[in-house]
Amino acid sequence: MPADLSSLIDTLRQAGGDSAAVEVKAAAGGLPESLTATLSALANLPGGGTVILGIDERRGFLPVALPDPQKLKQGLAAKARSYVPPIVMDIDDGIVHGAPVVVARVHECDRSAKPCRVTSSGRSYMRGYDGDFMLSDLEEQAFLASRKQPAFDRRPVPGSSAEDLDPDLVNSFVSSVRGGEPRGRGRFADREELLRRSGVLLADGTLTVAGLLTLGLYPQQWYPRYVIQAAAEPSPGSQPAARARNQATFSGPIPHMLDQAMEWARRTFDSAIVTMADGSVHDQYAYPLIAFRELIANALIHRDLYDWSEGMAVEVRLRRDRLIIGNPGGLYGITVDRLGNDYVTSARNPMLVSICQHVYSAETGARTIEALATGIPIVTRALADACLPPAHYIDTGIRFVVLLRPSPAQAAPTALAAALPPREQAVYDALGAGPQSVADLETRTAMPAYTIRRALRSLREQHLAEILGGKGRLTKYRRNPSAGAS
Repeated sequence: MPADLSSLIDTLRQAGGDSAAVEVKAAAGGLPESLTATLSALANLPGGGTVILGIDERRGFLPVALPDPQKLKQGLAAKARSYVPPIVMDIDDGIVHGAPVVVARVHECDRSAKPCRVTSSGRSYMRGYDGDFMLSDLEEQAFLASRKQPAFDRRPVPGSSAEDLDPDLVNSFVSSVRGGEPRGRGRFADREELLRRSGVLLADGTLTVAGLLTLGLYPQQWYPRYVIQAAAEPSPGSQPAARARNQATFSGPIPHMLDQAMEWARRTFDSAIVTMADGSVHDQYAYPLIAFRELIANALIHRDLYDWSEGMAVEVRLRRDRLIIGNPGGLYGITVDRLGNDYVTSARNPMLVSICQHVYSAETGARTIEALATGIPIVTRALADACLPPAHYIDTGIRFVVLLRPSPAQAAPTALAAALPPREQAVYDALGAGPQSVADLETRTAMPAYTIRRALRSLREQHLAEILGGKGRLTKYRRNPSAGAS
């Protein structure tokens, strides 16, 4: 009997778009051309994904009549052979609210053969949260590098020496190792030997990447983009030219960057003064600080350290409807569905983790990490205790993103919030700052241009937005003043 996918489609409808692992196509006129990129992207996605033919996203995820489902199945099977390596997929029938659809479950390409390419063009694609994007040369390098066991944190840093280490961090590290591992590396009385055995120094006195990033005075002297870049969306009522607030770049060794990120969160997150049951008064932040700390620590510890990612930073973006934390490099040794459920301590950068276990914050005295796989469960509990939605994790294989959402009570209310899908609401909110071009909206919403144009088209059809400009003039969009909503 065909699988009933009605609940899945209802979930997509509520979210207002496709998910990273699910793509719907109307396909009433045959296999759409866009399917070429989608299949490559899903084959490159950890865990693969699903394509559903016979659902029209533009019409609110409603089923459409498929004239010849059997022909679509045959076309999918033939198309699977037009990739290198060939795509493996299971093709079957499905049902959505009583209407027949065609379902193709795309298997993840073997890691040793990634990226999966379109044979005719040689191009390969990556799945975004909603859309498929052609891989850049750097991103292709990331897939090629992931074919083997990563050991990039053990590499030497040319031109570095023990003089480039922070004395206070080193003293704290050595003391912690000797107290915590007295029969392991802590038994080496000579400090330099202990640092060598710990992977901080190499035999010739050069620092390792792991040693520099955790204990270095200023690692960005060698790696300028091994930083955290943070910014918040302008507050409602800001000047139209405002693009961001509290924009900051955090540098230094990992424990110092973590402290700076926490300071930024305290002054940037919305907060309220609340009285607890015991009568004590506390600041309650829109997002739990303990959850934010765990996610930032994970991003710093597990980011990719290979050459392809040297130009990329850990990014934090605070928007009115979500908090986004992203880092280069996908999950290693675990899948998204197992995060927080299995106590797996797999690490992309094992030497870095080993050092960070014994590194403490100079400001709070807190250990940087525990390396006990407790971080994600802590995030889950903290969000639940704060009555917030669960974290949404997105692993594209070469990038890892975490999305946190505020509670409905905390989210900035608009008169249209209940009526508009999230993408259209985000564009509508951005137009509140004044007339915007598509390029302006890309900057404000972090969504691709084609998604923005689709949202703008829908807003115009609902008479909520209007177009400005004309022939020979820059095209901009604004809220329709006569809509009567704000």
